[in-house]
Amino acid sequence: MAEPLRIGFVGVGGMGQCAHLRNYAALPECRVVALAELRPELGRRVAARYGVPAVYREAEAMLDAEQLDALVVPQPFDRHGQILPALYGRGLPILTEKPLAASVPVGERLVAQLDAAGGWQQVGYHKRSDPATMAARAEIDRLRASGELGALRYVRLSMPPGDWVAAGFTDLLHSDEPLGDLVRDEAPADLSAEGYGAYTAFVNYYIHQVNLLRHLLGEPYEVTWADPSEVLFCAHSASGVLGVIEMAAYRTTIDWHESALVAFERGWLRLDLPAPLANGRPGQLTLFADPGDRPPTTTSPSLPWVHAMRQQAANYLAAVRGERPPICEAHEALEDLRVARAYLRLLRGE
Repeated sequence: MAEPLRIGFVGVGGMGQCAHLRNYAALPECRVVALAELRPELGRRVAARYGVPAVYREAEAMLDAEQLDALVVPQPFDRHGQILPALYGRGLPILTEKPLAASVPVGERLVAQLDAAGGWQQVGYHKRSDPATMAARAEIDRLRASGELGALRYVRLSMPPGDWVAAGFTDLLHSDEPLGDLVRDEAPADLSAEGYGAYTAFVNYYIHQVNLLRHLLGEPYEVTWADPSEVLFCAHSASGVLGVIEMAAYRTTIDWHESALVAFERGWLRLDLPAPLANGRPGQLTLFADPGDRPPTTTSPSLPWVHAMRQQAANYLAAVRGERPPICEAHEALEDLRVARAYLRLLRGE
């Protein structure tokens, strides 16, 4: 095996610890050799638990002192514009949480700065890394190439509000240390305060579906209708395929109901995904085929017991080593912000 990659973390709050660090710390392909955390005591406690040898308060000090191969930067998305430009200049691959930014203008600025620095950034759309999603995308590509089930007709995503944590924060380390007044990115000039609040709420919760819809369609799309009750989001792809995101049709309290239906003329795929922080659980994939020249079949492949956050870490490390492209780069993540802005314009008229 090649020498493990040397990874540095910038921030080890809730998602930093439970969605990211515990997965990287368990992968033999890398070593988390340093972390930067504004709360010194929390940084020391997290480092002790996960065997991270070096702790810094500021990311710049960590980067000056350490020889790193890549960064994981699980920061609030409305601070990306404050934090990422200085990191871009270090020339290291970067993984951040979704979305790319809290507004289109900040996202555009970040992409321009990233291009100028010559680096790349993977945005943490972990649902793309679920073994079931990876298998679904491969099967969709195969069916579109073979034509055996006819043309792709429809993609529907459904994700009502529910228990997305699934006990995933039970081992979270806390600290009473104050963070102080953190500088947030500026609101866009073309949105009211209420409109900006609605936009950030939407991208915080549903940007995963905005991104996953494009991933399953395999091509760009445009929003064509926004249901005034905020239950349905409709779009059409570049080749005319209808896409729908079903949002808060209902809600659950101790469960998680997330699915995708990808319909061809003579069959379909159904993807059922677990709660985002559920450990050791992949999604499930069901395939129905009725090609007409043989009896219909319904199959469901067995998938490895790997959850999406762990597989996302493995996919990022493979991209850092040059073994595969990043799952979703910043340029595509910018399109998600633009789609969300178009949806809000249809919904609210601003």
